[in-house]
Amino acid sequence: MPRIIDLTAPGRRTTTGSTPAQAGVGLHPFNDESLASAGRRRGLTFTPEIAAATAHHYDRIRAVVPPVEWPAMAPFIHAIEALKRERDAVVLAHNYMTPDIFTCISDIRGDSLQLAREAARTPARTIVQAGVRFMAETSKMLNMDKTVLLPELHAGCSLAASISARDVGLIKDAYPGIPIVAYVNTCAEVKSLSDVCCTSSNAVQVCEWAAKEWGTDTVILLPDEFLARNVATMTKLNIISWHGRCEVHETFSTSDIAEIRKSYPGALILAHPECPQEVVSAADYAGSTSALASFVEERNPKQVVLLTECSMSDNIAIANPTVDFIRPCNLCRHMKAITLASIYDALVDMRHAITLCEDVARRGRAAIERMLDLPQHGARRDFAVGQPGASVRVI
Repeated sequence: MPRIIDLTAPGRRTTTGSTPAQAGVGLHPFNDESLASAGRRRGLTFTPEIAAATAHHYDRIRAVVPPVEWPAMAPFIHAIEALKRERDAVVLAHNYMTPDIFTCISDIRGDSLQLAREAARTPARTIVQAGVRFMAETSKMLNMDKTVLLPELHAGCSLAASISARDVGLIKDAYPGIPIVAYVNTCAEVKSLSDVCCTSSNAVQVCEWAAKEWGTDTVILLPDEFLARNVATMTKLNIISWHGRCEVHETFSTSDIAEIRKSYPGALILAHPECPQEVVSAADYAGSTSALASFVEERNPKQVVLLTECSMSDNIAIANPTVDFIRPCNLCRHMKAITLASIYDALVDMRHAITLCEDVARRGRAAIERMLDLPQHGARRDFAVGQPGASVRVI
């Protein structure tokens, strides 16, 4: 059984839960109603029949979800499964979703790139995005003839909120002829003004492709300053970026790493490239969310630290029961807005359907499809660790 050792330092974003491994599962981060109370209010109760019907789900997550929490989750999971069949729906779950969502009710799971690819392929008529708004907009751009539901409208993203379409217009005027690569963590309007999209797993590849296509040695990579700095260590391109930052990843520091190395000598420290460049440099490995999961599976370390959103540790721990996870806990309040209750309500009422202007959707889809059409490399291209920072022009 995996162990998750919670290192909650001052300033860490946490929400109340019955155990460190499940912080944020039981309570909605924007109110104090428990999942059990939410179920009773909707007429969902834990019965012997539901216990039997959902036992196989609990078997998969029992390592990270204590038995006392399961009676609140099981009625929602059972009801959501029925609603998915009724609505011809699939649930797309990002790696940052809690295990009850990620493991028990999702049909397609992964990082932003994986979700984008599968959203374009699903035959289902309804897509429920267990993630944040920019992900739902991406799914809608690739499936304009389908219904895409976002369970909570306030599930946003600090990166997406850091830049507007007006900003991109001004950048295009200031840097004519320079390709604009939009990180997938951007709104639909920003994507529609960009030349191609990227995710953390293919950012280097996309930037190098764009430079070659446009015949230039300079690329504009928006809006994550830290991703841009980490990409710059991997390429000879000149990178221009924006001052956007992820509110989860920017709080990790080299002092966190020093503290962990002192307390847990021998633990491998893995960082997401949205972390500051000095954090990535001090880590043992750096990669996208899917790359972090693959690294743990392939290396099977005794102890590991993931410098990313908390629920990643839970979800990877389920698949790697012999690994101990040490976790300095940074929760994404936007991701945690998505709960079993909000997914249930979205399917019952078919609420919060994403709508996009046809022109925005068409141009944004073109930028996404340019990314999806690039060849998938067989070998994973990981970010550089132990390297000095590279120069990036931040605007």
